[in-house]
Amino acid sequence: MSDQTWHNETIIPGAGERRHDVVVVGGGAAGLSGALSLARARRSVLVIDGARPRNAPASHVHNFLTRDGTPPAELLAAGREEVTGYGGEIMAGDAVAAERLETGGFRVALADGTTVLARRLLVTTGLVDELPPVPGVAERWGREVLHCPYCHGWEVRDQPIGVLATGPFAAHQALMWRQWSSEVTLFLHTAPEPAEEEYEQLAARDIAVVDGTVTGLEVTGDRLTGVTLADGRTIPTRALVVTPRFTARADLLTSLGLAPVELERGGEVIGTHIASDPVGATAVSGVWVAGNVTDLMEQVVGAAAAGVRAAAAINADLTAEDTRRAVAARRDPFSPRREREAAEHRARGGSGHGL
Repeated sequence: MSDQTWHNETIIPGAGERRHDVVVVGGGAAGLSGALSLARARRSVLVIDGARPRNAPASHVHNFLTRDGTPPAELLAAGREEVTGYGGEIMAGDAVAAERLETGGFRVALADGTTVLARRLLVTTGLVDELPPVPGVAERWGREVLHCPYCHGWEVRDQPIGVLATGPFAAHQALMWRQWSSEVTLFLHTAPEPAEEEYEQLAARDIAVVDGTVTGLEVTGDRLTGVTLADGRTIPTRALVVTPRFTARADLLTSLGLAPVELERGGEVIGTHIASDPVGATAVSGVWVAGNVTDLMEQVVGAAAAGVRAAAAINADLTAEDTRRAVAARRDPFSPRREREAAEHRARGGSGHGL
């Protein structure tokens, strides 16, 4: 960003503090897409990347047109290269707190003590998947323990698929996964008993229902082969569907007064998120969110699109502020900008403030 861009900005930096139009916190698909759009808009952009992508355990990204099957790390590496190619910056580290400055903008603090300044914030810190406490589930998460049929259904098609019931949507999940395999088993585990109508639907789709608590997973040759029950039975299974609780990574936003709120589906709490409008604007002026921190069900391609929408809104907001400042400077003949323009005018042979 040029010195002229910051000439009218009221943020006063401390020693060694770096200043940016926008600081993006989170280096996933949403954050990098937002940063790319802002860098192409000739904004000064810094991405603070904690390097903890939610989909790191997964082998590939799916349903991303022209990038289907790309390993997550490869997709992010390409994104970082594109952002820096347009002048955006990437900083490795954890943003732990943010504060609004009385003089305008925000100060973001990193875990290592570094602080950076921003006129606007875009937070794309994602969420944490809180998995059912069944031994082996966390270790196989993203491999054979799955959640989203659109992300992984094709890869486990025609295999024995188990659905671990932990809530009232278990029967719905089993019916959904039946689209990808004729061998689907619903393990009732800790969920409520299905309603009579649900039992009829499950039977009509040839979905087996197994009573009893699941106590662990059987793994053979580093591959899921079965689900073990409390009574000692092991049911052959090559993929297990679970329902995590989705918890927004919102500590940074909490420091700004933005507390996560519970999100319900069908009367059941599925997790917490940061509320925002359709373009990601939050209740705190100057702060936007995008991706899973606000939309718990968003896939990678949708998170990327949300980052672009938020970036466009942020650039429009900055443009409006730049215009307001320019008008104010033009109306004040003794403003720093007018003094600079007058000096340039005199250097060209003019005199006074006759601009």
